[in-house]
Amino acid sequence: MSYKFLMDIALILVSTKVLGLLTKRYQMPQVVGALLAGLILGPAMLNVLQATDFLAQVSELGVIVIMFTAGMGTDIQELKKTGKAGFVVALCGVLVPLAMGAGLAFFFNRGEFAHPGSVLLQNIFIGVILTATSVSITVETLKELGKLSTRVGNTILAAALIDDILGLIALTVVTSLAGAQVSMVVVFVKIVAFFVFVGVVGVLVSRLLGWYMTKVMHDKDLHRFPLLAFVLCLVMAFCAEEFFGVADIIGAFSAGVIIATTPKAKYIESKFSPLSYLLLTPIFFASIGIKVVLPKMDAAIVLFAVMMVLVAVVSKLIGCGLGAKLCGFTNRQCVQVGFGMACRGEVALIVANKGMAMGLMPPAFFGPVIIMVVCAAMLTPILLKLVFKPAKGEAPEEMEQSDLVDRYDEVEQLDYVSQGLLAANDKLREKNQKKKD
Repeated sequence: MSYKFLMDIALILVSTKVLGLLTKRYQMPQVVGALLAGLILGPAMLNVLQATDFLAQVSELGVIVIMFTAGMGTDIQELKKTGKAGFVVALCGVLVPLAMGAGLAFFFNRGEFAHPGSVLLQNIFIGVILTATSVSITVETLKELGKLSTRVGNTILAAALIDDILGLIALTVVTSLAGAQVSMVVVFVKIVAFFVFVGVVGVLVSRLLGWYMTKVMHDKDLHRFPLLAFVLCLVMAFCAEEFFGVADIIGAFSAGVIIATTPKAKYIESKFSPLSYLLLTPIFFASIGIKVVLPKMDAAIVLFAVMMVLVAVVSKLIGCGLGAKLCGFTNRQCVQVGFGMACRGEVALIVANKGMAMGLMPPAFFGPVIIMVVCAAMLTPILLKLVFKPAKGEAPEEMEQSDLVDRYDEVEQLDYVSQGLLAANDKLREKNQKKKD
């Protein structure tokens, strides 16, 4: 038995953290650092790491945990309170990138890049990749500018969460149609059956687990709750793929949304963060970088990558800007909302990875997707600072606090508190040690 996988994991963890901190310093998500680590260590550059079955399996578990935690961070009740602006902006911000992405793929997905399977589904899938927004960079930039608690900031935050859900629904439909010989009727019956299944499980779990947590366990043995939640995540991911023909990540996300309705949801979510942050997430995003082979990116693929970056930004500007205009925003605010929704991140990479595994995306297009994610992450803060630059004589915007903004602030404050407690504990230990000496 070879133990090389241990050194592979060590290299991935060290490189992803070092490059993650470096990219964070330049206002980019640490996901970009993990991607770069995979690119540098993989066949694209140093060829120290190669794609293996072990990394593939750990990556699959990693993406399930990522989507599960994303589901736990989605509060349906809070989204209902955001009003029509968030939904309209999200809907337009999904439809326009979906159409423009499919249109772009129509011109490039042919000839030497042609891939076995339905060309129409492959083209639509490129559009699906462009639907989801990564809100983390936008939130940090808006906080820095003091614009998060404004009408525009609240709308961006709500729309980003909603368009992730809409994008996953689009992914559900496309992946379900990807079979060799599928009936449209059977596919939609399975999809409807899956969402009915999720609804039934949600009601049962919310009530039973809620009763068990509050009436039986109270606050004793809290460590059992994350275990039960993870079992639910794995079972729903399996059932989604095995019985309904729906992607396992959709099942994991649905399980997270269900857990978010239980009394100990925040405690459960906090226990998954270390597992995801320390091991699974770095391996997943590094493995994506490892899969990229740069020498195969000829002039046509480079052109496709450039066009994909442009379409990624422009489609959100048009789609989300149009949605904002329909909701009564000024032209300036429409541009702000559009650029605020332009960033792509982990969901786009997860969708692309899933699509390539299912044969829904030509392998040659994988590199351009990564380039698009990195470029969009770099451009978003720059564009936001330009469009939020106050004009002469402009009155300051009225602040609007919302539950979604409060939730982000609460998470950040909890992180600071936990770090403060750890620092205080270390100082107390040092004092006690000095007294003993």
